[in-house]
Amino acid sequence: MIVTDSGGLQEEACILGVPCVTLRENTERPETLDVGSNILAGTDSQIIVDKSRIMLDKKTDWKNPYGDGHAGRRMVDVLVEAGLE
Repeated sequence: MIVTDSGGLQEEACILGVPCVTLRENTERPETLDVGSNILAGTDSQIIVDKSRIMLDKKTDWKNPYGDGHAGRRMVDVLVEAGLE
């Protein structure tokens, strides 16, 4: 589990299948909340503990909202097909 206030780390945790607790009241990565990889806890210590317990028991079977990780390979294939190797 990751505990963070970083937007980038929320995204990376989601991609890597690691539950995340975010120490903020909002996030610019709402898709992580939508798929269940992330939960907002704010800064109250008891709420952080409660939300951390939830995420420690979380199954990591969410769908990655950021794609499959193969975009670069697909772009190279398109360029090669176009003769731009």
